[in-house]
Amino acid sequence: MSDYFPPPPPEQPQPEHPDPVGASPPSPWAAPAAPPGRQRTGLIVTLAVGGGLVVAGAMVALVHSLMDSVSDSIALPPERSDAPYSEPYDEEPFAEEPSYEELAEPDGPGPPAEGDVTVTKCTRDSLIGWPHADLRIVNRSGSPAAYIVSITFVDADGAVVSDGVATTEEVAPGASVEVRAQGSGEVAAGTKCRIAEVGRHAL
Repeated sequence: MSDYFPPPPPEQPQPEHPDPVGASPPSPWAAPAAPPGRQRTGLIVTLAVGGGLVVAGAMVALVHSLMDSVSDSIALPPERSDAPYSEPYDEEPFAEEPSYEELAEPDGPGPPAEGDVTVTKCTRDSLIGWPHADLRIVNRSGSPAAYIVSITFVDADGAVVSDGVATTEEVAPGASVEVRAQGSGEVAAGTKCRIAEVGRHAL
């Protein structure tokens, strides 16, 4: 036997797969086809990014709608009424009490009321220096009456330094009462008392 082996036959080129009939020839500028694994990875990344954007947009819209509803519920101004303006209702006035001038007017026949009042004592308190006048009132009219007597206190020069008022309840015709008109504030010694006005109100 011989150790000589014949050389192996040369490798024959494999036949290329022909393009389908009617297909256009590949462009020389076209990008090479991506491997199947890379195409699947890119599709997954694209879907993930798109889904994240959709979720983020939904969250922004939800937050915006919540903020609008909260602001509307907090700062809603009162609605302006188109009703015409109406004047406030008129309240019934209270019955007014008679004034000093009304009570002081003489009521009924009789002599002037000034003659019914006499100052029996005009003095100054020794502790606080306030003046007062003791009065005697005689009803010289023909009907029961109440009196309001105004007294002024004057100094040696005739200037008014204080005043006071004395009042009575019903005084029968011909009857007399003793009342006091108290002044306010400290006055000097020698202050005098004067009858300023007498009101006699018939009852």
